[in-house]
Amino acid sequence: MMPETPPRLRSPLLHEDGRQRCPWATRDPLYVAYHDEEWGVPERDSRALYEKLILDGFQAGLSWITILRKREAFRKAFDGFDPARIARYNSKKVERLMADAAIVRNRAKIEGAIASARAYLEIEEAQGFSKYLWDFVDGKTIRNNFRHTGEVPAETELSRKISKDLKAGGFKFCGPTIVYAFMQAVGMVDDHLVGCWRHGLANKSKRA
Repeated sequence: MMPETPPRLRSPLLHEDGRQRCPWATRDPLYVAYHDEEWGVPERDSRALYEKLILDGFQAGLSWITILRKREAFRKAFDGFDPARIARYNSKKVERLMADAAIVRNRAKIEGAIASARAYLEIEEAQGFSKYLWDFVDGKTIRNNFRHTGEVPAETELSRKISKDLKAGGFKFCGPTIVYAFMQAVGMVDDHLVGCWRHGLANKSKRA
């Protein structure tokens, strides 16, 4: 599932710099930067992958731009998304987070982030969280050739498989739709539309 796309926009959108971009990036500078520099770029750092998965969980029911605008506040509130620290959060810390208006104050999602941190630590110790995730795609980006947003699935058989495995390991808020959005964002899947300047550049630098 791509980030939410404005109604009637289904194909790459031409910007003033002469580049076409996936329509969900609109013309919002924050979204354009995220589209150009992060979305679809292979991420292989375990902690960064944990952070993105947790933020995707917080996004459930909300727009991704809402989370993107609050990302720095989330990082501050959650100790830089250090799983070892988050795994030790107690009820008092949960209440402090529930009082923090700068983040999404949802108790189930906050407690889910804590449970997921504990699950992360087990996988990281056993085999490395990054390796665990990337092994599902044999270490390489799956490149799709969708031409408009209507072709892009909300979930796939693979995202359902990963979701089931994550849940079995103790992760929360990782349903197949969330997992597919995560896979797109961290470059496990390249779903930049054909015609978008980032299509096919998954393994290039963030500022190609």
